[in-house]
Amino acid sequence: MMRVSSQSVTVVALLADPDAPTEIARRMARTLPARLAERSGRGRRFDVEVVSEPFTAGTEDLSTLMHRIMDRGRAENWDVVVAITDLPLHSHGHKLVVDLSHEHGLALLSLPPLGGLRLQTRAMRAVEETVLSLASPRATRAEKPPRRRPLGRFVSRLAPVHPGPIGEDEIADLRYVVSGPRGYLRVLGGMVRANRPWRLVPGLSKALAAALATGAIATVNSTIWSLSEALSTARLVIAMVGSVTLMIGWLIVDAHLWHRSTDASTEEKKRTSLYNASTVMTVGIGVIVCYGGLIVINLVSALFILNDRVFASMTRSPLHATEYWTLSWLVSSIATVGGALGSGFESAEAIRTAAFSKREQERRDMLHDDHGDQPSK
Repeated sequence: MMRVSSQSVTVVALLADPDAPTEIARRMARTLPARLAERSGRGRRFDVEVVSEPFTAGTEDLSTLMHRIMDRGRAENWDVVVAITDLPLHSHGHKLVVDLSHEHGLALLSLPPLGGLRLQTRAMRAVEETVLSLASPRATRAEKPPRRRPLGRFVSRLAPVHPGPIGEDEIADLRYVVSGPRGYLRVLGGMVRANRPWRLVPGLSKALAAALATGAIATVNSTIWSLSEALSTARLVIAMVGSVTLMIGWLIVDAHLWHRSTDASTEEKKRTSLYNASTVMTVGIGVIVCYGGLIVINLVSALFILNDRVFASMTRSPLHATEYWTLSWLVSSIATVGGALGSGFESAEAIRTAAFSKREQERRDMLHDDHGDQPSK
C-alpha cells in the first residue's frame, strides 16, 4: 500500500460494513483522532475517515477479504486502513478478532468476539490499539511485533484474545483469535448484539395485533378469570414458558430461520451450531420483550375493565393486586399463542429482516442461492 503522509499527519480510514459497523465507526471517529494523538505523542496528528462499504459481500474467506481491503486502500491516500465487520469470521478452528498486516498498513476487525456488552467501548479500544500498532514506523513484515503492542486490552479476562496461526501465503503478519467455551459464548453474545433483537418487536406488527386482540378477548372472559384464580404459580410459569417456546419455534420454522449444514466437516458443524444458537437467542429475546409488553398492556386493560362485584360473583374471590397480576400473566400467555398464529400473516422476508443484521441476511441469502434452496413465502 502506498504510504502518503504530510506534516506528521496520519490518515486513518475506517472501512465499515453498512448498518451497525458503520454506526459504530462514525461514533468512534468523533473522539478517535484526539485519543490517538494523545497516546502516540511526538506532536503526531491523525485524520480519521469513515467509509461505509459492503466489503464482506459474498465471502467470509480471510485471504479474500484482506486482498479486498488492500486493493481498496491502494486506490486512496490512506496510511492505515481498519476494516470493521459484524460478521463472525473463522481461522483454523478459532474465532477471529483481528488480522493485521503491518507491511500494508491494514487490519480486519470482527465485532462479535468483542461480546454483546460495552461494544462501543471495546471496539474503540480495539481500533485504537490496532492503529497505533500499524502506524509504528518500525512495523514491517521483517519485524513482526507480537510483543511490542499486545492487543488484549479491549476484552475481558474471561475470554482473552491470543495470537492465532497464519498461513505462509496470507497477507496478515499478526492475528488475534478467541477460542474455547468462553470465546464461543463471547462470539455468540456479539452475534446476538449485531442482530439487535429489539428490532424484532416492531417487525412483528401482525403478530402483535393478533396477540393484543386475543388478550383483549381473554381479559373479559369469566372462564379465564376462574382459571387465573385456580392455577398455581408453577402452572402459570409452565404456561408462560410453553407459550414463549411455541412463539420462538413457530417464528423460526415459519420464516425458515434455521440454518442447515451442507458440509459434514467438524468446522462447518461448529459454524452451523453457532449461527443457530444466535438465531434462537435473537428471536427469544425479541419474543420475551413482546411478552413483557403484553403483561403491561393486559394489566392496564384489566385495571380499567374489570369490576370488583362482577369478578367476585364469578370467582368468589375479591379483586386485589394479586388477582390483577395473575390474570394479566395468564392472559399474556394465551395472547402469545394467538400472536404465534398471527405471525403466519407476516412475510418470511419481513421476519428475517427484523431478526438479522444486514450482513447476516446477505450471508444467508448467498447460502440459499448457492444451494438452490432460497426460502419463499
